[in-house]
Amino acid sequence: MSTSTVTAPEQDRSFDIEALPLRRPGRWIWAIALILFAAWFVQALWTNKNIDYAVVGQYMFNPEIVSGVGTTLLITAIAMIISTVLAVVLAAMRLSGNPVAVVFSSFYVWVFRGTPLLVQIVIWGYFGLIFEQISVGIPFTDIVFWQVDTNVLLTAFVAGIIALTLNEAAYSAEIVRSGMLSVDSGQKEAAASLGMSPLATFVRILLPQAMRVIIPPLGNELISMIKNTSLLSLIAVMEVYTRATQISAQNLKQVELLIVVSIWYLLIVSILSIPQFYLERYFGRGVERNAPTSTLQKAKQMTGAIAVQFQGKKKGARNDRAQ
Repeated sequence: MSTSTVTAPEQDRSFDIEALPLRRPGRWIWAIALILFAAWFVQALWTNKNIDYAVVGQYMFNPEIVSGVGTTLLITAIAMIISTVLAVVLAAMRLSGNPVAVVFSSFYVWVFRGTPLLVQIVIWGYFGLIFEQISVGIPFTDIVFWQVDTNVLLTAFVAGIIALTLNEAAYSAEIVRSGMLSVDSGQKEAAASLGMSPLATFVRILLPQAMRVIIPPLGNELISMIKNTSLLSLIAVMEVYTRATQISAQNLKQVELLIVVSIWYLLIVSILSIPQFYLERYFGRGVERNAPTSTLQKAKQMTGAIAVQFQGKKKGARNDRAQ
């Protein structure tokens, strides 16, 4: 008995088979809707007769506004540097085995996180009403080595820096503490077995590894600090918002000056977001398989994906015609 083998006719496979991405029409519908809404909103603002954009351009680089921007940046830099150092100290106290240090750190965080920043600014701005003079001497005696009027020492500028620094230190201390707790406890034990002191372990072992967790929220705190400087207008600190308020009180162009201030805040925040991104990549190296991508890189990837999808459709159409 003989058997016959039936073979299927060979097909022409002169073209490559490419995997096309899954089509998601809902994503495109939402994207188009958002683009249309954004275009409508921009058009509504641009054609609004109640906004004089010539005034916006006139005061964008006004000397008083630029001076206010410089004051804002100076206050932010000083307050953020001091508060970060203080936050590291508070976090170390909170994680130490000293019960007095733990209680002091916990009480500090409780007080400054539990009261509004605006209230703290007002208290420091009017600190002279609580203590008329600040003196240095021997406690519980009448011996005084140095004494100065409180209002002379605590100017509005200094009071604003103190208020922002102490408030920010409370929040940053919890960020630093969470970063420390994210490091495996075996790291600390290994350092102790090598004879390293607690301070050396904290500075050389724990803190560098915790920076990967600390940097992102600390960057957000920096951005919040920049915007919180506007609250110092309540005690007449000459930052950018106070300058804009004074100008708008003279020319009655409140909306236009608010737009100027908003543009400056957005510009500052956008510039500071760049080093934050690269710091995150630096401290995250060796931990994450893929480094975080910037917004520009994400836009390029999205554009490339759209181009690949479009080319795939064209090749598919050509192959259909060839068949």
